[in-house]
Amino acid sequence: MDTVTLNRINYLHPAVRQEALDAYSHINNKLFGKKIRLRFSHTLRTWGEQDELYAIGRTLPGKKVTNAKAGQSIHNYGLAVDIVILIDTNGDNSFKTASWNTTSDDDKDGVPDWMEVVTCFKKLGWVWGGNWKSFPDYPHFEKTFGHNWKSLQAKYNAGNVFTEDINGVTYTWVNL
Repeated sequence: MDTVTLNRINYLHPAVRQEALDAYSHINNKLFGKKIRLRFSHTLRTWGEQDELYAIGRTLPGKKVTNAKAGQSIHNYGLAVDIVILIDTNGDNSFKTASWNTTSDDDKDGVPDWMEVVTCFKKLGWVWGGNWKSFPDYPHFEKTFGHNWKSLQAKYNAGNVFTEDINGVTYTWVNL
């Protein structure tokens, strides 16, 4: 298992934490061969981190990576994950090669690896950003329990929240 991903799962909203862990474990242990692994590249994102991403392609150099300002991303509420597939190209269990290729079949089972992840998460009721029409986000999955960013932000602003201590830091979650 990837310790980076396991740590990031700890920072998901409690309502999706166990399900995300179970999906991650299933994908790596049942779907993928020994030469590839799934990694969650992003889970919870602070509002400051979101504003930094929003600035890319606007006030910072680069291509736009998001249309969401702080508070407008499902990541800000711990209800989203972004993924990358890691490949062990030389058999040393280092998994140093990152892939966002949605058609590659590195485990040679006849199904693109990316789509194996998509299928698993969709079966659990997660929405895949690759299906979005205006700004497809292929690495993105979210589970919002019928909420959108506006209703989540309204709950947050109204104080409809609870707190949780994770490794000595207090996190605030919206009640779903």
